[in-house]
Amino acid sequence: MTAAALVPLGLVAGCGEKPVTVYKAGKYQGKADSQPWDNERFKGDRNAWEKAIKDRSVAQNEYARVAHSK
Repeated sequence: MTAAALVPLGLVAGCGEKPVTVYKAGKYQGKADSQPWDNERFKGDRNAWEKAIKDRSVAQNEYARVAHSK
């Protein structure tokens, strides 16, 4: 009998949820994105940012790290 009483309560438990964000068709409501090189470190220099990314990826490659350490 108690199970029969709890089943309808469980079914309507999710009915009170409200949407977290409201989507307006075709409109992005988040913050405006900037370029990754537009910051204090790179000062808008895209080439310096690309070099830093390339250097970081080489440093993460175990084969390249072993070859450079010998």
